[in-house]
Amino acid sequence: MTSEEKARPIEEGGGGGGEGGKIPSMEINPHSSSSVHITFAKRRNLLMKKAKDLSQLCDAEVGIIIFSCTGQLYEYSSSSMDSVIQRYNNLKQEAQPELDRPTVNAEVLEEEIAKLTRQLQGLQEYHRQLMGEDLSGLSVKDIQKLESQLEMSLSTIRLQKEQIMTDQINELHRKRHLIHQENIELQEKVNLIDKENAEFVEKVSIMYV
Repeated sequence: MTSEEKARPIEEGGGGGGEGGKIPSMEINPHSSSSVHITFAKRRNLLMKKAKDLSQLCDAEVGIIIFSCTGQLYEYSSSSMDSVIQRYNNLKQEAQPELDRPTVNAEVLEEEIAKLTRQLQGLQEYHRQLMGEDLSGLSVKDIQKLESQLEMSLSTIRLQKEQIMTDQINELHRKRHLIHQENIELQEKVNLIDKENAEFVEKVSIMYV
């Protein structure tokens, strides 16, 4: 795997560098620019090393861009920095429509609520008229229309009622047939027992004659 890394070589200085390759924290004198530069160099190099290990051990595509306090650019990419940036921008653009989704206009919501409210009021009024209420403002034609609608509804209800009653009657017939069959089987068993008892009594009688 190829990699790109731009960094100014800075001497790490003597010493072990801490347990497990970690660089121990040090108190930085804010008035000492050399201390800041040395700490920055150590932390930068450690970050670059960790990024390289991550890309190699986990087969991950990694890109790091660092600007120092002096404006110096340092970067590392496991493949190509342009490729990493392009991939990042593509993913960001794919997620952007969700972020840019326009908010629903309050006026549109109010119009939709008003429309649904009118429809609900119309349905409630129609229901009352079907129940024989609020008929004073209707014309003869409107009442005839309601009457036709009621007759159609009653016809549908009657058909449904007849179907339910037919199904229930058929179920009762089926149960009665099952009970009749069970009675026949029970009677046959009783007759068989009676026959066996009679034969047994006859054998006993012969034995004591």
